[in-house]
Amino acid sequence: MPDKSDKHGAKLDEELSRETHGMVSGGHPTHAEEFKETEPFSDDYPADPTAASAGNREGSPPGMSARDVEGRSALARMLAGVRYPARPNELVRHAAEGGAPDEAVERLRTLPKREYENVADVAEELGYGREERRY
Repeated sequence: MPDKSDKHGAKLDEELSRETHGMVSGGHPTHAEEFKETEPFSDDYPADPTAASAGNREGSPPGMSARDVEGRSALARMLAGVRYPARPNELVRHAAEGGAPDEAVERLRTLPKREYENVADVAEELGYGREERRY
């Protein structure tokens, strides 16, 4: 009996084995309530979520494309820690000190001279879409 547990003792192990034998070998669900059953799963790998496909707006908020979402997300990471409202020179300095790519810093330099309330305000000025209200 090397496969038996010695936690309960041989007699109790045999009794538990007999009680659960039907459930283990029955080939059917062991729960009376369906909601307790394990949900089925698939071994298929989903399509690459980062791949751009024409017309696929899955996961993008209304009013924005997947490319807009990616760009705005990268902009938000680059400007993390900025205190708003902020002026363009503050945004450029923060991005440059944070090691942002030169191309991104140059785009921030093209911003009109005004105060920006948040990242969405900056993103809209840079040409990324602005999400429409959902409700």
